Amino acid sequence: MLDQKRTLVLSMLMATFALSACQPKADQKEQKQPVEQSSSSEAVDTTLTLQGQSEKVAVELPECSGNSCPEFSVERLHTNQFVVDNIIDQAILKNLDQILDVGNQSKSIQEEKKKTEQQQKQDEQQASSSVIAANAAKTPAQSMADQLKPYVATFTALQQELLSLGASSKISVSVSPKILNSTEPLATVVLNTSSYLGGAHGSASQVYYNFDLKHQKQVGLDDIIAPNQKKELEKLAYEAFKVWVTDNKLADNLQEYEQVWKFKLSNNFYLGKNGLILQYGEYEIGPYVVGLPRLEIPYSALKTVLKQPYLPAELLVDQPASATLAAKNK
Repeated sequence: MLDQKRTLVLSMLMATFALSACQPKADQKEQKQPVEQSSSSEAVDTTLTLQGQSEKVAVELPECSGNSCPEFSVERLHTNQFVVDNIIDQAILKNLDQILDVGNQSKSIQEEKKKTEQQQKQDEQQASSSVIAANAAKTPAQSMADQLKPYVATFTALQQELLSLGASSKISVSVSPKILNSTEPLATVVLNTSSYLGGAHGSASQVYYNFDLKHQKQVGLDDIIAPNQKKELEKLAYEAFKVWVTDNKLADNLQEYEQVWKFKLSNNFYLGKNGLILQYGEYEIGPYVVGLPRLEIPYSALKTVLKQPYLPAELLVDQPASATLAAKNK
């Protein structure tokens, strides 16, 4: 009887020990879950950030020595956002079209470009399966290099024509994108372009491309303006224009100035630290000497003009809670 009691007590102790030993493992399993959820959340946030840098595209120019050798430099954007990269690539090609202005170049230059394009088509038609496979495996930078060949041919032909006319000046073309803002509300890329193709002076431009990374789309000025507020934005921009003319001492009489340089609202914009920046090109609202003008409208004047997601958080403090929540969820 005593042995049976001892056996029963030992069995109860062993069962209690077994239950106690299992309990910490359950706690450890529960503790791991928040860590895994946090890691997943961080991965999602990364997709809403524009990460990357510019990379130089390889181009082939004829051999040259001396200080007057032409320069043709093109960089493209290589980021974690394919949509952004593709739009900027197309913008680069469009800029080169405008810079080289092939339609207005001489007959010899147009023929050189046409010859290069025809050769590319022949190569594509005669390409074997192995060549096609190799092209499919090309990096975006290599593909861009192929697309640049007609422009390089035009540029080279222009250089040769200038030399035949006795010109000794150095011609150049440079296109380079740069990430200006990488996070919400808008990721912004600026495309800087400069060129000198002979003549009295060179040319330059700055064009801003704004992106909604959440919806994978480019955003224009009209997209950030509140309903029925574009006229108000034009008024504010015009006031900034008048101040700009006065501060730069461009004219004593604004009406006379506007007979030559009439104001207009630019669609080339980005959201600056202190306000909305409207960027203009050469000769748009002023003479060449003023370069690339820009007008800045402070956010404090845009509280009812811009949609709430594009205003600084501190300006939304006085807004109704429901309106602020709706803006964040948009």
